[in-house]
Amino acid sequence: MGNEFHIVVCGSIVPDPLQTLAPQDGPNGPILQNEMMLPAVLDPWAGHALYEAADLAAKNPGSQVWLVSLGPKAKLQQVMMAVSQKAPFQLVVADGSSSGFEDSYETAKVLSDTIDGIAGLDKSKLLLFGGWQSASRGSGAVMQMVGEMQGVSEQFQGVDKITVGDDGAIEVLERVEGGSYQKSVVDGAPAVMGWATGELPEPPNNPQIGMQNMQKNMPALQQAKPADLSGSSLSFASVEVPQQRRETRIVKDASVDEMAQEIVEWIKG
Repeated sequence: MGNEFHIVVCGSIVPDPLQTLAPQDGPNGPILQNEMMLPAVLDPWAGHALYEAADLAAKNPGSQVWLVSLGPKAKLQQVMMAVSQKAPFQLVVADGSSSGFEDSYETAKVLSDTIDGIAGLDKSKLLLFGGWQSASRGSGAVMQMVGEMQGVSEQFQGVDKITVGDDGAIEVLERVEGGSYQKSVVDGAPAVMGWATGELPEPPNNPQIGMQNMQKNMPALQQAKPADLSGSSLSFASVEVPQQRRETRIVKDASVDEMAQEIVEWIKG
């Protein structure tokens, strides 16, 4: 018997990792220098989640995939021209900042409210996918909060593989320490999956899929509603790039305890 899933992938854009990022103070808090001019890409962790979602939907006929993205729609449009060629999905946009300086709770609230507005979404079939971490924020908390706001208590973080049984039960492999995996089984949807790198490579470009996606996604970008992220009391005293520091000393025949003690003293200093 087949299984139908309504898969919602939460993912936004981040500056291209090859760029040099320099924080500075802006009128409403910290920003990146020349932020709107920086080339952007889909967050790598969100990308893994999207490709896994598309693969799962292809294996389970009747399934649907939505990509819910919080970000400036002008930058999103540029990125979606490339991402839309990778896998079929319906884009849902909240027009707002994708900065890593935004509060995680406020981000999660906007994403949850946007998910509530998806027409035709059956939450009894919901699989909520997203990145375990983020290249812009790295808090590891947004997907957990979105899940809680959606009332989904079955959550898995650091997922690399899921296997769906004929009965709809989902076997999940989560990363744990020491390069091992924790294997869990959930009866079925709804569930939250915070993806690590998964097992799938990046799909090749398919212009036909891209054209089909953009026919749906361009109107979604044009109709994107402004996202309100003003409710946070989060503030930053200062922001700066971490300084590189290297001090090398060659010592022979030092014991492990002596080396450990010296490291502790160096950290304290």
